Amino acid sequence: MLGVLQGFALILGVIGAGYLTALFKVVQGDQRRVLNNVAFYIATPALLFTVLSRSDPGVILSPVILVTSAGAVIVAAVFVIASRLWFKRDLASTTLGATCAGYVNANNLGLPVAVYILGDAAYVAPLMLVQLLFFAPAVLAILESVRGNQRGFLVALGRALSNPIIVGSIAGLVVALTGLPVPQLVMAPLDMLGAAAIPMVLLSFGISLRGQRALQPGTGRAAVFTASGLKVLLMPLVTWLIAIAVGLSSHEIFVATTIAALPTAQNVYNYAATYRRAETATRDTVFLTTFASLPVIALIAWLLG
Repeated sequence: MLGVLQGFALILGVIGAGYLTALFKVVQGDQRRVLNNVAFYIATPALLFTVLSRSDPGVILSPVILVTSAGAVIVAAVFVIASRLWFKRDLASTTLGATCAGYVNANNLGLPVAVYILGDAAYVAPLMLVQLLFFAPAVLAILESVRGNQRGFLVALGRALSNPIIVGSIAGLVVALTGLPVPQLVMAPLDMLGAAAIPMVLLSFGISLRGQRALQPGTGRAAVFTASGLKVLLMPLVTWLIAIAVGLSSHEIFVATTIAALPTAQNVYNYAATYRRAETATRDTVFLTTFASLPVIALIAWLLG
């Protein structure tokens, strides 16, 4: 449990630094978007290339990851239905809300959870692959299509696949699959750039909290509470039921359920900020699930661990 607390403390500490940055007017207003843009177009692609190029792509078909991915798709679909019935939202906002409900923080929270609770960091690496190679292209394609591209979803999908995040992910997977050696002269600067990705996103996130309280009226609170509830409550429950139904072992059930309870990834906020769609609602959902997931993960560890 200490590892989970350390992971949460790390994230909240950098977010707090971002808030102080705005409080003392080091960065003001839309200046924070520079951090988002550098993270989105440069640092995050470098991070994903270095992580995926060193991963084992063979574990992408792990039954635990397949079950967790199925749970994510189901809760995302539930959000879409809720959005259609209860709080009308445009396509981009609905897409980002559904992504908040199912896209888990597999990196800076998933890794300490995997190491200190599940006992093996390899449990979250396949989920990172699935999210980056399957979920992210679909989300980015939809966000590209609402930018005014009138030539159809397939063209938008092509543009999304040329997105630096997707290019970095695919390139990293190709290196992992083929075993191509990457010279240290290339990998070293990529490692350095990649190390800056998460801090920049978290700093921008903290800066955005200054001057606007979370969960204010008129900011889409119904969607925020729905996405947050689906993420930290329904997704672990659905994943647990699927894991039992397909006959996973008790330890695999524990692993899948714990992974499903991770909060919404900060990457989703980065997408919202970059495309300037549902930014406040996405920020509030990331913020809320980051706090709410801690007692849920602790309860799962107590009941199933």
